[in-house]
Amino acid sequence: MERLNAWNTYDLSMQKKCLDFSEDYKKFLNDCKTEREAINFVVTAAEDAGYEELQRAVASGRTLKPGDKVYMVWMNKSVVLFEIGKRPLEEGLNILGAHIDSPRLDVKQNPLYEDGEMAYLDTHYYGGIKKYHYVANPLALHGVVVKKNGETVELNIGEDEDDPVFFVSDILIHLAQDQMKKTGAEVVEGEDLDLFLGSKPLVIDGETKAGSEGKEPTAKDAVKLAVLKILKDQYDIEEADFESAELEIVPAGKARDAGIDRSMILAYGQDDRVCAYPSLMAQLAVRNPDRTTCTLLVDKEEIGSVGATGMRSHFFENALAEVMNLCGDYSELKLRRALANSDMLSSDVSAGFDPLYASRFDKKNAAIMGHGMVFNKFTGSRGKSGSNDANAEYIAHLRKIFDDADIRTQTAELGRVDAGGGGTIAYILALYGMNVIDSGVAVLNMHAPYEAASKADLYEAYRAYQAFLEKASLRNF
Repeated sequence: MERLNAWNTYDLSMQKKCLDFSEDYKKFLNDCKTEREAINFVVTAAEDAGYEELQRAVASGRTLKPGDKVYMVWMNKSVVLFEIGKRPLEEGLNILGAHIDSPRLDVKQNPLYEDGEMAYLDTHYYGGIKKYHYVANPLALHGVVVKKNGETVELNIGEDEDDPVFFVSDILIHLAQDQMKKTGAEVVEGEDLDLFLGSKPLVIDGETKAGSEGKEPTAKDAVKLAVLKILKDQYDIEEADFESAELEIVPAGKARDAGIDRSMILAYGQDDRVCAYPSLMAQLAVRNPDRTTCTLLVDKEEIGSVGATGMRSHFFENALAEVMNLCGDYSELKLRRALANSDMLSSDVSAGFDPLYASRFDKKNAAIMGHGMVFNKFTGSRGKSGSNDANAEYIAHLRKIFDDADIRTQTAELGRVDAGGGGTIAYILALYGMNVIDSGVAVLNMHAPYEAASKADLYEAYRAYQAFLEKASLRNF
C-alpha cells in the first residue's frame, strides 16, 4: 500500500502554515520541559481563548450551555478542557488524550552529598531510559521546592545562555576497559546517575586574601556547605526543603531544526508533547461543536499512568460529572452513558521507521517519517499484551473523516513482532467502553534526550485532531 509523503501535498501556503505551526511548537517545547511548566502554558492559552476554570463555575453555580468552555487542573500536573456541544453529553464526547510527562532524572528527597571535594545531587531515573544517554551531556534543573510555610520556589537553571549547566560524569575511555565489556543496560548503573553541583569549598568575598599563608585544608563537607549557602542566598532554600521538592533533571538547550532542509525538529520531551501541543491547539481552534469536545493532558504515563495525576485516577470522570451537573443533566447513569458513547484518539507517539535499524521493523507496517499522523490499531508487546485493540468500524469511521478532509494518515505497529513493545493511556479510557485508538506522531530516538519529529507529521496531526473533534460520532442516536 503506497501513501503520499505529506510534503508532496503542500503548496506554498500550506507549507507556510506547517512551518509557522512548528515554530510555535518549538517555543512550547522550550518553555515546557516539565509537567508543571506545561500546565502553566495550557492555562494561559486556555484563558486567552475564553476558557473558565471549572471550580469557579461550580462556585458561582452558573449553568453551562453550548459554546461554553471550561478547564480543570489537577494537582498542577494534569488538565482537562471541555467545550460544550449542541448535543446532550449523554450522547458522548469527542476526546483527545495525550501525556505531558517525559523520561528524565528526578532528584531524590535526601539528595545532597559531598565526595572527593565535589557536591552532588542523588537522582532516581523516571521512565524508560537508556541510562548511558544521560552521562557527559549538559543538563538543566527544573522544578519546585515547597517550604513548610507553603511558599513555593520555582527553579529553572541551565536553560539561559548565562546559566550554569550540570552534568553526570562518565569514566574516561582510557580507564573504561571493564565498562566496555558490559551490556548496554549495565554500562551506567542507576545509582551512578548523580548530578555534579559544585566544587568550590567556600564563597569567596572581598575579605578573602590570595595565597596559602594561614590557610587550612578543606574542612569536611565544605563544598556541600558552600552550595547550601548559594541555595540559601539566591533561592532561600535550606537542605531540609529537599524533602518537599519536585526537581527534574532534563537535557539543557532549546528545540532545534534538524536537517539541511529543516524538515524535522530535534528536542527533548517530544514523547509526548509532540501530540499534546497539537491536541491543545485543535481543542482551542474548535468553534461551536456538535458534540462536546474534550482534551486530556495527563501525567505519569511513562511509569504506568499511576497516582492521583495519572490517567488511572478518577479526576477526568469527576470533572465530567461536574460539567454534566452544571449543564443541569447529571445522573450516575447519564455519566456512564456519556463515557461509553464517547469517541477518543489516544494522542501518543509511534516509532518512526529508522533505516539504520531496519531489522527491528516490519517496514510495510512501520510509520514513515513525513507520511502523516499514525494510527496504531494496537500497541502492547508479544501477543498484543496490555493493548487496546481498536475495532474495525471505528477505524473506518475515522478514515472517512480524514480522507474527506484530505489529511495524510498512515498505519503502523510498534516494531516487529516480538521485538519489544510499549503502551499508552488508550486501554484505560477503553475501560469505559468508548471507542479508542492510538493516533499520533512518529518520532526517531524515542526516550532519548533528544527526539526527532517531522514538521509535516506534526501539522497533519493538528489538522487530524481538529477534524476529529468537529466530525467524529460513530454512533447514531
